[in-house]
Amino acid sequence: MTCRDCGDTFTFSAGEQEFYASKGLLNEPRRCTNCRATRRSGGGESYGMGGEGRSNREMFDVICDDCGKDTKVPFMPRGDRPVYCSDCFAKTRSN
Repeated sequence: MTCRDCGDTFTFSAGEQEFYASKGLLNEPRRCTNCRATRRSGGGESYGMGGEGRSNREMFDVICDDCGKDTKVPFMPRGDRPVYCSDCFAKTRSN
């Protein structure tokens, strides 16, 4: 098989085929092991649904419920839960 990213030839081993089958994955890999690992770690092209990376995600303007700072979040606040800036969110997670 030929990797779609780097063009190197790679083998879809029997062990990998068994793993794919056990997970119900129907499509064979299109990238070599190294390019798959790079892509998973975020070092490759955009990763996600429809080829959109995190940098293309819609952001929403909010005011932090803890410190009052203007910030942006990657989700539409529902109004039933507090929304924090990244600093205050990190503080709440560490407690």
